[in-house]
Amino acid sequence: MGGLDILALVAGKQTAIPEIKDLTSEQFQQTFAVNVFALFWITQEAIPLLPEGASIITTSSIQAYQPSPHLLDYAATKAAILNYSRGLAKQVAEKGIRVNIVAPGPIWTALQISGGQTQDKIPQFGQQTPMKRAGQPAELAPVYVYLASQESSYVTAEVHGVCGGEHLG
Repeated sequence: MGGLDILALVAGKQTAIPEIKDLTSEQFQQTFAVNVFALFWITQEAIPLLPEGASIITTSSIQAYQPSPHLLDYAATKAAILNYSRGLAKQVAEKGIRVNIVAPGPIWTALQISGGQTQDKIPQFGQQTPMKRAGQPAELAPVYVYLASQESSYVTAEVHGVCGGEHLG
């Protein structure tokens, strides 16, 4: 089957909790376990297997820059992923391994309709972007393909926003 050249870390857990009083320690820990700890464990095991020229792509979010009040735990994990990835990029650059971050804005995924947004926010999801709509996964995928390819061989520690014109910073 060959070796491991590309590691794309896209798994995530997002649950909308409107009030901090309703955000349990268990929920907070679960979100960090899925979004941050799993990413750490996977990269820690994968790095020894990656050859020079390999690419690691992590998934942060616009939430790392513009946290929503109902996504406190999720936004915190996405900020952690951003900083972890930037530091990791510096650590593995000498090995010829690139680490980049994709930071999607509002994208229609199963996260949204399975509790990632409160039901009252679903009809307006993505309307705040300059493009006045949420993106589709097919509009996000080419960024991962580019970062996985050798066309991005001089790109590392960079954040690539796919946010419908919404600025990350």
